[in-house]
Amino acid sequence: MEVKGHACGLTAPRQPGKNPEHSVLPLRRIPIHHGWMFRQAGGRDAKWMPVSRFPTNVHLDLMHNNVIPDPFVAKNEEYVQWVGEKSWIYKASFRSSPVLPGQKAVIAFEGLDTYATVFINGKKVLQMEDMFVPERIDVTKHLRTLTENELELIFESTYLIGKKLVEDDPRHKYGCWNGDPSRLAVRKAQYHYVQGWDWGPTLLTCGPWRPISLEVYTARIADLFFTAQVDSSLEWAEITAKCEVEGTADEVSFEIVFQGKKVTCETVKVADGIASALFRTQKPELWYPARYGEQPLYELKACVLSERRPRDTQSKRFGLRRVEVVQRKLKDAPGTTFFFQVNNIPIFCGGSNWIPADPFIPSIEPTRYRAWLKLAVESNQSLIRVWGGGILEEPAFYDACDELGILVWQDFLFACGSYPANDGFLELVKCEATATVKRLRHHPCIVIWAGNNEDYQYRETENLDYDPQDLNPENWLKSNFPARYIYEKLLVDVTRELIPGTYYHFGSPFGGKNTRDPTVGDIHQWNVWHGTQEKYQNWDKLGGRFVAEFGMEAFPSVKTVESYLLGGKDDPARYAQSSTIDFHNKALGHERTLATYMVENVPYSHSPFDYYVYCTQLMQAECLSTAFRLWKRQWKGPGREYCGGALVWQLNDCWPTQSWSIVDYYLRPKLAYYAIKREMADITINMKRVVEEALTGEEIHKVQIFGTNLSLHDREYRLRVQSWDISTGEMTLEYGFEGESGGRVRLPSNQSTEITVDEIGDGETNVRTVFAAYLIDASDCKVQFRAVNWPEPLKYVQFQKPHKFSMKIVETGNGHVIEMEAEVPMKGVALEVNDEDGDAVVLDDNCVDLVPHESLRIGVKGLAVGQEGRITVRYLKAGIDL
Repeated sequence: MEVKGHACGLTAPRQPGKNPEHSVLPLRRIPIHHGWMFRQAGGRDAKWMPVSRFPTNVHLDLMHNNVIPDPFVAKNEEYVQWVGEKSWIYKASFRSSPVLPGQKAVIAFEGLDTYATVFINGKKVLQMEDMFVPERIDVTKHLRTLTENELELIFESTYLIGKKLVEDDPRHKYGCWNGDPSRLAVRKAQYHYVQGWDWGPTLLTCGPWRPISLEVYTARIADLFFTAQVDSSLEWAEITAKCEVEGTADEVSFEIVFQGKKVTCETVKVADGIASALFRTQKPELWYPARYGEQPLYELKACVLSERRPRDTQSKRFGLRRVEVVQRKLKDAPGTTFFFQVNNIPIFCGGSNWIPADPFIPSIEPTRYRAWLKLAVESNQSLIRVWGGGILEEPAFYDACDELGILVWQDFLFACGSYPANDGFLELVKCEATATVKRLRHHPCIVIWAGNNEDYQYRETENLDYDPQDLNPENWLKSNFPARYIYEKLLVDVTRELIPGTYYHFGSPFGGKNTRDPTVGDIHQWNVWHGTQEKYQNWDKLGGRFVAEFGMEAFPSVKTVESYLLGGKDDPARYAQSSTIDFHNKALGHERTLATYMVENVPYSHSPFDYYVYCTQLMQAECLSTAFRLWKRQWKGPGREYCGGALVWQLNDCWPTQSWSIVDYYLRPKLAYYAIKREMADITINMKRVVEEALTGEEIHKVQIFGTNLSLHDREYRLRVQSWDISTGEMTLEYGFEGESGGRVRLPSNQSTEITVDEIGDGETNVRTVFAAYLIDASDCKVQFRAVNWPEPLKYVQFQKPHKFSMKIVETGNGHVIEMEAEVPMKGVALEVNDEDGDAVVLDDNCVDLVPHESLRIGVKGLAVGQEGRITVRYLKAGIDL
């Protein structure tokens, strides 16, 4: 990186005649995180108890003191609901060093949940009513410097306050999906709420959920930020660094560091509390999403100087990249595209939706965030959508996305309802949005902001006012959908001012004639599972320009189920239809919906329980992999990007539950995780069966073969196709495709390609035939990629019992592999290690299909040669064998 800059500002000797006592001291930041106690408010007999950690919340602390049981276990959630309807008091003592003349003392609250009154030494100094807004309060006049200071926080019941706010606002039509409508009136994490979301418990938390510190200073950096413009040539970039300064300061010294080395620096004067510097770089090190390049991160440092001495320093990491949301006309289809382009590379974004990883955010360690996101990258996912009913995630989340190369779609925090827009609420929202954007805008991973989750969809369902021709925001406030003002005016203004280079989307879904329009913007496709409950084999008919949500439920690992049963493996409720297990599935009508998709698709049995869990996971894997396969097929190159991405609902869980997640609460991947990993690989070979009508009126079954190359280089392979009779295991077809270019199949870069169509025959032949297609390296004749295609629904297939199935662990030069082989086709061969050390075993793949006499290898860590006995093998059986 070549940079044109100026000489750095260096610290000069202290000038004679200046008072060293208060002119040279830098900002002191003293964390207030020790000695916290809490109790219930309003009770004479309520005793003070120690907190479990800090930051914290009331449920964690009550569990720590054995006042409430673990709400994740059995039906304990029901027994802790009283907590959210009480008020709670937290207090701590701390010492302050003297505040010298010219200095001020401020207590900085990074987050209080939610309605909190702050007292310092008995004096009320602050009232807070937004969980997501950091706050600072000047306590210079209230501090004791010779004795202990007492900080007291009183948290009132957000639930009761929300109820009162709704009661006092009869003009607004409060209504929502998921949770009590009173949640709409308060700025608290919506997923916490009473009768909450269909994948999580109701746990109305409160408490100091983010850090608190005392700051003493004469000058400080109030905000450090920058704008960056990468030229379309990618050959140069401009960075404008800005620093907002509070207090008395003369200059700010800016410095850009890369890989530990100073690249450039400049010292500039502070004018009206602002200092800025322009840097121009030649041949910048660009940040790319995973798969497409590296993730180099620069560091912007700023030091506030007064009398040429440092008063405060701050630094932020950033990445240089050029991001566009491309919405242009298609060559031969209605509507417009919707896809992300990073550094001039169009990207098919396969990924996931992210929900908060726990109801109790302070309990999540940074390493846990990184582990979740590492799983996403390792399964070839490109983008994570941070859903609007949760929280603005912790710094560790976004830092990990920056480092791992995960693109982030960030929702503002509104979800599934009609929010009010009175003056007080709008003021809260503006403060929250401003603080939110300022906090996150330096992260290169964030490529889009959206105004809400499904609020426009809720408006359509309830037939609330919306005239797209009326562009007067004042009129929107007078309608029965006043939140339009928030999404199309307030948030537009905030993002335009603070992040002008990042795309803002009014909501998700949004675009076209309505939120269901598949030709413009993004859609949430819930007509599989919810809605009309379509067959998942027809995902290709249910797509859109960008599918931001879709999903299918499955049980988590059996070990995860046992974790919430009081008796564990021996609990009498350890069966599929027990009330405790039903309690841990919050989806309305989940029994009927899951049963419908199971009975339509797979042969299954409720007993043994382990096999039933396996069948739910296999069905989910089939459903989700089909979606990625068929929508990725619609990524056909320039001008034909009919689908620009698909985000499965959801990557993770917030408690041990049956849900749509592909990885459960304890980070145990479901079988769908591996299926998505295969479908989102750089190179895939795929098949789809279709039925055509012959001139005679007979049905002819065919298999279409297509490939996808998401890499940036054209590839050529030889194609081999084989088929077998499922009943006998005998091969019925084998050929190598003699296509163009000397018998090779060419897969152009960054698009899908139709290869060939094979005729299967009539329906009887179709139901007993399994196909396999292979892409083979022409230079060494080794199989590089494979796919196996079965007749559907799988419940009709007469699977045969394998008599010669073999499995062994083999040591190779690249580690250990599990090698498997069978004499008959086997569907969904899943490997589990459920002993005490089972979670340490990591598989590269799982839930694979075997065809006769093919040796298939799966990489494994945590197992050694001779430990085959630790592995449990499951596969899909014919209905007659259950």
